[in-house]
Amino acid sequence: MDGDAVTPASFAACMADLARVNTVTLARPPTLAWLAAATRRLMPAERFTLLDVGYGEGDMLRAVARWAKRLGFVAGLTGVDLNPRSAPAATAATPATMAIDYRTGDVFVDPLPVQPDYIVSSLVTHHMRDEEVVRFLRWMEATARKGWFVNDLHRHWLAFYGFKALSWVARWHPFVRHDGPVSVARSFRRADWERLIAAAGLDRHSVTLRWHFPFRLCVGRLK
Repeated sequence: MDGDAVTPASFAACMADLARVNTVTLARPPTLAWLAAATRRLMPAERFTLLDVGYGEGDMLRAVARWAKRLGFVAGLTGVDLNPRSAPAATAATPATMAIDYRTGDVFVDPLPVQPDYIVSSLVTHHMRDEEVVRFLRWMEATARKGWFVNDLHRHWLAFYGFKALSWVARWHPFVRHDGPVSVARSFRRADWERLIAAAGLDRHSVTLRWHFPFRLCVGRLK
């Protein structure tokens, strides 16, 4: 999916199907629930800033934008993604009325426009090696003013074979049908996150590690 031979049109079609996958598999509710808890003391018309790392087609940021608008918050939303094809795909899928700043870059290297209150990521960390996950946890801890949240998969045989069956029935993009089970196989169990949190030097008592239906294992911290 990230290869040079992949056309922008094929990439956009794949990202659109991934957004559908996220809807069917209830990918967004854990992040939105965490954000609701994080902002519970905000009053209507108050502002917060949020950075989504690895936004893909931008469906998580659009969900946050709709959620914030419904509650009357003013949300400064930014996404950063390594893949240069993501920004055009996300921009095309986003209504002009949503002021979301989609950027291409590497959060470890490129400066951010502002220091965000909150940092979120979804289905990103399973693409990283252990040392990269540890670095990412440390970076979020140092960068987010008020908290961060990682939304990823729980490695389980039922999720692996269940996604294979679901993607075949739904006739999702071939990239999605191939990469979905691979993502499950690369994802996490609770012991993996316990080890990575410890390696990052984070206080385990300050970090939440929770399972969400169906087969999501999420890590977060509020400061």
